Amino acid sequence: MQLYSFFNSSTSYRTRIALALKGQGYEYLPVNLRAGEQRTPGYLEVNPAGSVPMLQTDEGLLLRQSLAIIEYLDSHCGGVPLIPQAVEEKARVLEVAYLISCDIHPLNNLRVLAYLEKTLGVSAEQKSQWYQHWIEQGMQALETLLARHGHGAYCFGDAPTLADCCLVPQVANALRMGCDLKRFELTLAIYRHCMAHPAFQAAAPENQPDYVK
Repeated sequence: MQLYSFFNSSTSYRTRIALALKGQGYEYLPVNLRAGEQRTPGYLEVNPAGSVPMLQTDEGLLLRQSLAIIEYLDSHCGGVPLIPQAVEEKARVLEVAYLISCDIHPLNNLRVLAYLEKTLGVSAEQKSQWYQHWIEQGMQALETLLARHGHGAYCFGDAPTLADCCLVPQVANALRMGCDLKRFELTLAIYRHCMAHPAFQAAAPENQPDYVK
């Protein structure tokens, strides 16, 4: 397998966690989002979204969205099952994963922040306020869902799921951006527990071949 990735992309991060949990080896192909490599004609030809991650399987299948990649891995690879089969458990895991990947992350990713700053001309302070506002709202919803339905050391039980794959990069990004998350105690406890797991450590940005400070 080949994974087109950027060390600091949270969608790439969640995909790397899933690959590590599955014990699936892959070739790492860096795409520098800061340098605009995702917008080059060659890359856009194979990934019209101009984003990462993108996975190419050994059979030649190209997948260009992190959740689709992770569901594929869960169906075709061994290792820890990331999406439960039981109807209610599956729904709860997907509820948290979608909250993070559909409601929180899109408002705070690199291209949105760049558009705010470079096209709309918001100040650095306003951009920070935007980021903090949506993280606060999203994390409050996440904390509430986990308090109501979560259990065990991970989001749902004593083994990581897709929910944990999504939670860790989002928390890591929020902390990196200076957000105060102390009151989201359950979310932080899950994050810390995950980061003691070798798969989550291996997937961390600082452990990627294209990492720069």
